[in-house]
Amino acid sequence: MLIIVLFVIVAILIYYQFFEPFTYWRKRGVPHEKPTFLFGNLAPVILQQMSMADASLLTYQQFKNERYIGVYYFLKPGLVLRDPELIKLIFVKEFETFPEHNTFTSVEADPIWSNSLFAMPGEKWHVLRCALSPAFTSSKLKAMFALMQECAQQFVEYFENQTGVITLEMKDAFTRYTNDVIGSTAFGITCNSLKDRDNTFYAMGLQATSITLFRGLRVFMQTISPRLAKIFQLSIVPKFIETYFVNIIRESISIRKEKGIVRPDMIHLLLEARQGRLKYDDVGEDSGFAIAQESEARKSHGALKASITDEDIAAQAFSFFLAGFDTSATAMCFAAYELAVNCDIQRRLQSEIDTSLASNQGEITFEAVLGLAYLDQVVSETLRKWPPITFTDRKSVAPFTIEAKLPHEQTTHFEAGTVCWIPIYAIHRDSLYYPDPGVFDPERFHKDNLHKIKPGTYLPFGMGPKNCIASRFAILETKLILFNILSKFNIVPVKETKIPFVQGRNGLFLSAEGGFWLGLQHRERYINNIGNYK
Repeated sequence: MLIIVLFVIVAILIYYQFFEPFTYWRKRGVPHEKPTFLFGNLAPVILQQMSMADASLLTYQQFKNERYIGVYYFLKPGLVLRDPELIKLIFVKEFETFPEHNTFTSVEADPIWSNSLFAMPGEKWHVLRCALSPAFTSSKLKAMFALMQECAQQFVEYFENQTGVITLEMKDAFTRYTNDVIGSTAFGITCNSLKDRDNTFYAMGLQATSITLFRGLRVFMQTISPRLAKIFQLSIVPKFIETYFVNIIRESISIRKEKGIVRPDMIHLLLEARQGRLKYDDVGEDSGFAIAQESEARKSHGALKASITDEDIAAQAFSFFLAGFDTSATAMCFAAYELAVNCDIQRRLQSEIDTSLASNQGEITFEAVLGLAYLDQVVSETLRKWPPITFTDRKSVAPFTIEAKLPHEQTTHFEAGTVCWIPIYAIHRDSLYYPDPGVFDPERFHKDNLHKIKPGTYLPFGMGPKNCIASRFAILETKLILFNILSKFNIVPVKETKIPFVQGRNGLFLSAEGGFWLGLQHRERYINNIGNYK
C-alpha cells in the first residue's frame, strides 16, 4: 500500500512539474502552438532542425489572423506579440507595467551581468539609464571616432599588401575588428587582433560570447528551476572571465586617477557620469534611420550624478562588449554577403564612397560617414532582412489585460510575471509590411519611401524606453568598416560562398551554415579585369 501511495505522489509531482505547465495557454483560451514534452516549442531549435529565427518565423506565419499567440520556452509560457499596435502599447505606453527583461540569473550567481543595464530592474536602472544616455549621443561618438577609425584602418591595411582574391571567413575577421573597437573605446586597450591573433582580450571575448553545451545546460536549469540555479549559483558568465574584465576596468580607472589621464572613451564618459558631469548635448547629427531614439524626457534631463561604483562601470563595459562583439560583427557579415551577391548595389555604394573621398581630399571623417545616404539605406536594409537580435522581450511586474479587438477574440487577463516577446525577425519578414521580404532592396529606406514603413514594424534595436542604448555606436562602427573596405576592395563571392544563403541551425542567433566565406579583391585589379567578373 505504501508503495502505491508513493507512486501516486511521485506521479502527481511529475505531472505538476512537467505536464501541468503546458496547460497554461489552453486554460486562458489563447491560441498557441502544441508544445513538446520538456522543450515546449523549442524542440526544433534544441535538436538543430532549424534556427531560432526560422522557428519563430514559422510560428508567426501559422497564426496570421491573431494579434498575439502563446508559446512555451521549455516549461515557461511566453506571449508572442504579432500586432504593431499591441507591441507599441506594451513596450511604450504601458512601460511601467513592463519595465524589465526576462532574466536567467541572479545577482548572487552573476553579479556583473545582473548589474548591466540590460538585466537591471527597478529604480536603479532608471537612474543609471538617465545618467548614461548622454554617453551615446552623436557628439560623444564624434569624440571617439578617431579611435574607431584607427581600428578600421588597421583592418584594411592588414589586407592591402596581399595579392589576388583574399578569401576570408568574415565572421572571424569582423569579430576581430569589433573586438579591437570595443577594446579601444570601452576598455582603454589597444589591440590588433588580425596581427596578434591569439591576444588575451580577443580570446576572452570568444569564450565570453560562445554558446557551449555546458552554458546551455545552465540556462536550461535556470529556466526550469530558478530556485535550484540560485542555490547552486549557476552563472551565465564564467567567473574567470568576469574577473578578467573587472580587473581591466579597475586597473584602468586606477591609472587614470593616478596619472590624470583623459582618453575620449567609454570609461571616461562613465566616470564623468559618476561625477554628474555628463549632459545630453547632441549636436544634431544622427547615425541613420535604424537608430533607437532616446526619449525626450531623457534628452531634456540635466546632468545627473548617479551612484556608480567601479563594479557598475565594469558591468556596463562588459555588457557593451557582449552586445557589440558578436551582434555587430554578424550585421557586418550579412551586409558584406548582400553586397557580394548584389553587385549593382555594391557598385552604387562604392560610387558614393568615391565621391565622398574626392570631396574630402581622401580623408574619412565622421561627418562624411554619416552623410552617405545610400550607405545608410544599405545598413538599414541589412538590419531589416537580417536583424542580429531576432527577438526581444519584456516582463510584466503587475497584472494586465488585453482587450478584445477582433471578432473572434476575447478579453484576456494576465498575471504579473508574464513575459511578452517581439519576434523581430518574423515581423521584418512579413510581406504585409515589406513586399518581397526576401529581396535585399535598400530602396525601401530611401527618404521618399520612409513613410511606407509602418511604425512598430522596424525593430533592429528594440522599442520603447528600454531599447538598445548603443544603437548609434553599432551603426557607426558598421558604416565605418564598410566605408574603409569598399574604398579599397570589392567584396566578391568565392568558391566557398553558399548561394543562395543557407542559415545555420546551431544557435539562438543568426549565422551562416559553414561560415561567411567571401573574398576581398583589390579594386584596381577589378577595374582592369571588369569584363571577366560576373
